[in-house]
Amino acid sequence: MQEVSKYTVFNIREYLNGNNEELGEDDLRQVLSEFSCEKNPDVERFAKEQSIEFAKKQQSVTYLVFSTEDAELVGYFAITIKPITVNAESFSNTIKKKLARVSELNEQNHTYNMAAYLIAQLGKNYNNGANDRITGEELLGLAIKQLQQFDSRLSESVSHEPHELIQLLKILK
Repeated sequence: MQEVSKYTVFNIREYLNGNNEELGEDDLRQVLSEFSCEKNPDVERFAKEQSIEFAKKQQSVTYLVFSTEDAELVGYFAITIKPITVNAESFSNTIKKKLARVSELNEQNHTYNMAAYLIAQLGKNYNNGANDRITGEELLGLAIKQLQQFDSRLSESVSHEPHELIQLLKILK
């Protein structure tokens, strides 16, 4: 769980992993049942009907955003990985070398194929006026912040001492 100013961002996998005795899939379904987005039924349908299955199949991960003031669900976002193609003809050789480390070059058309994070869903909860408690800009900012530091893992050094490695993501512009 990550606390950010007046919002708490909660990965639904924490409900599903069974690591917390107080949380479970039934609790998650109850929380999601209170999500409403009449402006975009697809956003509501994903939250209620697909987010759990997508997380179980590791197709995407959904993050619930709660108000720290009263723990009300104010919105959510889902992140997935998608293949992208980048035309690199106009890039400098330095950038091309960096891209080559994380992608595959198609020499015929001078493009790089790679995996990239995609904010697949983003929605505010319109149930009981919760949508007024967070702006779209704030919700998008929380999603981007989640992408900037997306994973960590334990590793051992040469002396076999465990230490945490944090993988970071840099967005190319």
